[in-house]
Amino acid sequence: CHLNIYSSGTSPPLPLPLPSRRYMGAVGSSRVMCDNVPGLVSRQRQLCRRYPEAMLSIGRGVAAWTAECQHQFRRHRWDCNALERGQRLLGRVLLRSSRESAFVHAISSAGVVFAITRACSQGELKSCSCDPKKKGSAKDSKGHFDWGGCSDNIDYGIKFARAFVDAKERKGKDARALMNLHNNRAGRKAVKRFLKQECKCHGVSGSCTLRTCWLAMADFRKTGDYLWKKYNGAIQVVMNQDGTGFTVANKRFKKPTKNDLVYFESSPDYCIRDRDVGSLGTAGRVCNQTSRGMDSCEVMCCGRGYDTSRVSRMTKCECKFHWCCAVRCQDCLEVVDIHTCKAPKSAGWISRT
Repeated sequence: CHLNIYSSGTSPPLPLPLPSRRYMGAVGSSRVMCDNVPGLVSRQRQLCRRYPEAMLSIGRGVAAWTAECQHQFRRHRWDCNALERGQRLLGRVLLRSSRESAFVHAISSAGVVFAITRACSQGELKSCSCDPKKKGSAKDSKGHFDWGGCSDNIDYGIKFARAFVDAKERKGKDARALMNLHNNRAGRKAVKRFLKQECKCHGVSGSCTLRTCWLAMADFRKTGDYLWKKYNGAIQVVMNQDGTGFTVANKRFKKPTKNDLVYFESSPDYCIRDRDVGSLGTAGRVCNQTSRGMDSCEVMCCGRGYDTSRVSRMTKCECKFHWCCAVRCQDCLEVVDIHTCKAPKSAGWISRT
């Protein structure tokens, strides 16, 4: 896995290779391992040496937020796949203070919170366990209950993610660092927002005379969906005069809250291949001929038109339920039209020299 450590500097963020268990065992020293991981600032190396097993959990967090980013942007011109096709391109996206950069900072910070918290509950980290505060009896709208099971230790996950992910930004005090820190925090808060109470009933015939409850994180998709709404409602801001915070760029909009995503500059259109903005263009992207949304052929292809190819594929059909308990289907051959965006007349990378 690779972890991106985002900075407010002028060079694209470097990928952080996360070592495997085999590598950690072979090295036998967290100091040697952490000193060989590129792109870490001093505070991050300290955390790596102190909690080497947490680096593996962060790697799982990277996989979770990368998949979620690609899911949320699957119907857009920028589809978050620069993560796979070239790390340097993603770095170019993150160098801009755009709403895409705001989303990536938020979802990646959320991914680290989710992964570390989950690792605590599963006993994978020596430094944490289930939430120690959820003990004894409590009361909710349904009556009294006892805390039991394993409540997700979300506060530890947030604390660790804040210390690790924010470490690089805290070295800078410029506007971009403040923007990144704001969006990182919004991502962390989003995970906690969907912490839910789950309970198990005890009593005669399953009656709820006694209840045992615990707190559990929701599926990461809920966090992704929430941050996607925040991306669509992201607020453009400018620095205030004393350089300590933001004010809205357009006075007609409300002041951003701690849950909102903020950005400074408008996004490029991502229509053509442009290394400077991290755009792969939309040539060859599949579009939806009947849609009126962002995935429509008109919008996705930026008015360049599209090619249509007819393909055959096997699908499940004539499915029937059989008692009990199976669904049996036939294999059917389906012929469908696939529409892909035409390339611009000059299909190479744009040159600004």
